[in-house]
Amino acid sequence: MAKKVVPESERRRRRPTKTGVVLSEQLIVTTALRMLREHGAAGLTARRIGAALGADPSSLYRYFRGMDELTLAVGDELIGRALRGWSASADWRADLRELGLRIHAAYLAHPQAAVLTASRVSGRAHEIASDEIILGVLHRAGFPTPAAVRVYHCFIDQTLAFAALDAATAALPEAARRADEAVWQATYARLPADTHPCIAPAAPHLVAEMNVSAYPAALDMLIESAAARLAAV
Repeated sequence: MAKKVVPESERRRRRPTKTGVVLSEQLIVTTALRMLREHGAAGLTARRIGAALGADPSSLYRYFRGMDELTLAVGDELIGRALRGWSASADWRADLRELGLRIHAAYLAHPQAAVLTASRVSGRAHEIASDEIILGVLHRAGFPTPAAVRVYHCFIDQTLAFAALDAATAALPEAARRADEAVWQATYARLPADTHPCIAPAAPHLVAEMNVSAYPAALDMLIESAAARLAAV
């Protein structure tokens, strides 16, 4: 059963916690990000976050109805960080590219949090702001509303899908990540042309390409496709 959230005006503690801090929603979210970075998904518990803040775990429920709502707030925080300092230019292609790279980078900076949140829809302030910004970029470019929504859908899903994929790789234990990266050199590069006529000549390129994110190239392809569609309107 969902817990009743205390109204914002009544949330602030009058006294600091044992660690000398005054609880706030932002502080809890920042601490949750740190716990995820240090402990992975196991770090996102009321008990662990409460201990880090020097507060009773139940005090978190004055700010969030449950851990799932906190998870959504963590994802929204990543989007908010991506938007900080961004401003529109006269070039919609450059704006869309920068927004995509910013969102992708913000998630990759916190891979454990990205794995948990990239597929979620929070309806929180930063998420709504990002949607308004992206649709605004497309509107100013001249896309009719239905086309703008279609491009937005492809853009944001592609960005978050790559963020989740690349974050999952980054969150692997180092030994596992290195082993995966080595497969392209140790296995694919040694396949003979007589049995693998397509892979063999492509092997050097696969070795060079497959251990880095394809997101920037995929983003450019999406923007080029969107520009071609806009020209045809």
